[in-house]
Amino acid sequence: MLKKENRIGLNKEFDRAFKAGQSFYGKILGIKCVPNSKSNNRFGILINTKVSKKAVVRNKIRREIREIIKSRLDSLKPGNDFVVIVFPLILDKNIQEIAAEIDYAFKRLRVIK
Repeated sequence: MLKKENRIGLNKEFDRAFKAGQSFYGKILGIKCVPNSKSNNRFGILINTKVSKKAVVRNKIRREIREIIKSRLDSLKPGNDFVVIVFPLILDKNIQEIAAEIDYAFKRLRVIK
């Protein structure tokens, strides 16, 4: 679980990321990034029921993504909000492939220190 200061909670914060955010979209996930006025990074993860009808599967993917993000938190430039959008092709991937896609997305968004 990410700390409370590293989580996006309000709908208007998600909306702001979608309207004004910089985007990266791959085959298994997309990431929207928008600067915030805080000194830390915040994350939100969106998984639609189109990915899987089973909440157990969606929550497992959400936990895996959170752990990947938590391990890379220190290597990111501070002061951004990130929204991770998950696509159905993620079901065929293991955690190493998901981590590689997230690393590539951070690199393309130029948010790595």
